[in-house]
Amino acid sequence: MKTVRPMLDDQLLGTYLDAAKEAARRAATVLEEWRLKFQVREKARFDLVTDADFASQKTIHDYLMRRFAGHAFLGEEEGSAKGRPGPEAPPTWIVDPIDGTTNYVHDCPLYCISIGLQVASKFVIGVVLDPSRNEMFAAALGQGAFVNDRRLRTSSTTRLEEALMATGFPPDLRGHEENLEWWRLLSLKARSLRRTGSTALNMAYVAAGRFDAYWAFDNHVWDVAAAMLLITEAGGIVTNIDGSPYDPFTPDALASNGPLHPVLLDIFRKGHGT
Repeated sequence: MKTVRPMLDDQLLGTYLDAAKEAARRAATVLEEWRLKFQVREKARFDLVTDADFASQKTIHDYLMRRFAGHAFLGEEEGSAKGRPGPEAPPTWIVDPIDGTTNYVHDCPLYCISIGLQVASKFVIGVVLDPSRNEMFAAALGQGAFVNDRRLRTSSTTRLEEALMATGFPPDLRGHEENLEWWRLLSLKARSLRRTGSTALNMAYVAAGRFDAYWAFDNHVWDVAAAMLLITEAGGIVTNIDGSPYDPFTPDALASNGPLHPVLLDIFRKGHGT
């Protein structure tokens, strides 16, 4: 039976966006409640998960599924569907309940809640809430990107030596030492580099013009589902590292303000010996 997809008019997009914002706010309340009482375990070496991750995801899931009973849900933590939704899939919410869990565990205020919505293989809603700074980054397809009530614009930087860039590393760097080689290379070319520990915040900051570019080789779709729309709606570009059209279900990503994109693609194509 063929899935009936909703017409994505501005009113429906607005309904979805408001719901994503409310779900993120509810999750932020949960994270605050859990801050001093959660238990921590390792999913893999150095890759942490807390009770708060699960409680946050359940809060988001339960709220959105009550609002939109025919929708699907893909989250980072256990008990949620995994894998790429097919072309006939219902609208699918893609969620990271805490992006930056290690920061959260250490009370370092660089973590966020990320909620994206994919409809008919297109990402149409993106919300990234930074509860520590009370910043709600939000975008709907074709309607621009905002932080709270301020419209976002990517930076106008054109020269790499004037750029502030960000990246992310996997929790366990063993076998991924090329990340350190790229850090070394680009640190010699850019004004400065940052590694915040939160992919969604890194990309939201590109949308806001705070960072000029971001690259990584080990993302998951729930890390990028919301923030990639923030960047494109703010005037930036997101591709895979090789310059191909961006597939958020692949691990690598290059996001930029736009003017820096060909410069960075040329560097990545040439490799470490540039």
